[in-house]
Amino acid sequence: MGRIGERFKSLGAKNEKALVVYLTAGDPSLSITKALILELEKAGVDILEVGVPFSDPTADGPVIQAASQRALKTGTTLQGVLDLVADIRQSSQIPILLFGYFNPIFTYGVGKFAKAAQTAGVDGVLIVDLPQEEAQELRIHTDAVGLDFISLVAPTTGKDRLKNIVRNATGFLYYISITGVTGTIAPKIDDIARDVSKISKLTKMPIVVGFGISNAAQAKEIGAVADGVVIGSAIVKLIDENRNNRELVKIVTDYTREIKEVLR
Repeated sequence: MGRIGERFKSLGAKNEKALVVYLTAGDPSLSITKALILELEKAGVDILEVGVPFSDPTADGPVIQAASQRALKTGTTLQGVLDLVADIRQSSQIPILLFGYFNPIFTYGVGKFAKAAQTAGVDGVLIVDLPQEEAQELRIHTDAVGLDFISLVAPTTGKDRLKNIVRNATGFLYYISITGVTGTIAPKIDDIARDVSKISKLTKMPIVVGFGISNAAQAKEIGAVADGVVIGSAIVKLIDENRNNRELVKIVTDYTREIKEVLR
């Protein structure tokens, strides 16, 4: 069992829900991303999604799109992100996912990427534009080195396709709480509860809910029906608003600490 599985096992033993946080690597700099990750772990964050910046992040809303553009302008690359993870592994064992799009991985070399990610200390990947039907091109390499391949389930996912996704899932299932891009509209708890219940009848895999969650009240509601929540755009926006503030890291960690508290 890898770090992700161990984390959910530990949380389950405490009847606690996971807080998963997304950061765009390199926004505002890789050094600040590292500082944030190390302090977010201390604040109670359970799993980190480290976003690999990409020029055309079609599944993301304007907040994360802008962060990706800023990170690219500072020179952040896939190799730079892998080096960042390797650096973090010198002092932290927090579960880390690489979140992004297939093009940078394809350009880097799929087999080369899988080996490099595993060596760096990456625990899994979430590739938003690589659906179940096309995932084998990457999974043949990531599965071989023990990287979890996180699968997405949407409100529009049909029953037959859902069964296929669940059958091949590793790590956890990421339920997209809205139809649309990240950080644009708030999720509806009744819809989430219904769909999570439906999914949980097909699998014992942890189900984590993301897209549109921005405060502790939402997290508490969703944590009551799922195994964890993802905070993404709200964090990225907070970072951007405080990029020139000396208290940036404290502001972000205080925010996440408040959300984690309601998931305990």
